[in-house]
Amino acid sequence: MSQSLNPLAPPIHPNQREAVLTWLKANVPDARVRHILRVEEMAIDLANCHGLDAEKAAKAGLMHDLAKFFKPVRLLQMAQKEGLTLDLVDLSNPHLLHAEVGAIVARDQFGVFDPDTLQAIRDHTLGSPGMSALSCVVYLADGLELGRGDTPELEELRQLSRQDLDQAIWRLADYSLKHLLDARHLIHPRTVLTRNWFLQKVFKRSPRKH
Repeated sequence: MSQSLNPLAPPIHPNQREAVLTWLKANVPDARVRHILRVEEMAIDLANCHGLDAEKAAKAGLMHDLAKFFKPVRLLQMAQKEGLTLDLVDLSNPHLLHAEVGAIVARDQFGVFDPDTLQAIRDHTLGSPGMSALSCVVYLADGLELGRGDTPELEELRQLSRQDLDQAIWRLADYSLKHLLDARHLIHPRTVLTRNWFLQKVFKRSPRKH
């Protein structure tokens, strides 16, 4: 397993990291593990770029998809047991709960209690209006890691993510919404709220540039 360790990772306790990687290899496909390691790497890079806690970013990146392959019934049961408020879209598409449930697994299975790290795991799929810079970093890393593709639009968003978190969140949310609309998928209201919050923040900051 040691060969899978990310050499760029800050010193997360090695026993904890090995435990997470072992658990991931038993519970998610190899392709997903590779995605997770790419997210971890990009989250570290963005955290360093923006002066954030790289260890928290690494932990959130490594654990963001713990519940990605849980069955819908399990996701719903764990969310309800936790007392989470569920939207009608959550009930129709429980897969969207994997971020919230992943934070539960990180806490209960791996002893992660840092609120910033747990919130970044929760926010990585749908975002959240006013979410922290750490949450922004993990959201962007999940959506923009190199395995997502190499289109000019994605490359532009990757560069933007290193320069302006707020604008990158708004632009990535727009990119995701276009995909969801084209695929005729349900859209969770939190995705729209996140997009609007960061769009307004950018426009208020420099209204004439947009």
